[in-house]
Amino acid sequence: MGGLHSFDPFGDILSGLAKRLGLESRLVELRVQRRWRDIVGEPMASHTWPAQIRFKKLYLLVRNSVWLQQLTFLKPALLAKLQAECGPELVTDIASRVGEIPSETPAIPVNPVDDRRLPQPEESWAEVCSHTVDIQDPALRDRLREVISRYPVPFPPRPAKGPSQAP
Repeated sequence: MGGLHSFDPFGDILSGLAKRLGLESRLVELRVQRRWRDIVGEPMASHTWPAQIRFKKLYLLVRNSVWLQQLTFLKPALLAKLQAECGPELVTDIASRVGEIPSETPAIPVNPVDDRRLPQPEESWAEVCSHTVDIQDPALRDRLREVISRYPVPFPPRPAKGPSQAP
């Protein structure tokens, strides 16, 4: 039968691709980090940082033990805000620990003027490549790598190696 074929929206295709490649939680993690201040408001945003999402659990860094204690009372409300932002199935729990809060989060350009890839550390590019290695279409793989690489993610500094720990 010759009929009209319906097309899937591009967002649905990318969402399915991200899910199949295991990128979904990483993309949610980046979105939560970018929107953290809007999601939780002040002053919580200046005393906490969403470090990572692993196995549907948000690992939250807090500035000090006072805020760690405060978050035990705020956890249900915070979890509800996160689930409203991301969907109830993507973040189901929160774990908090005292740690270093980034002083300034990287600004992500909304409409980048320059379409070239931003320079990034080698390990960042290796991570981008590892997440896109299963994409069979080379043009799509390269374009997705280019898009992902425009959004730099700060890596924690590596500990200094002493003379006895040289590679």
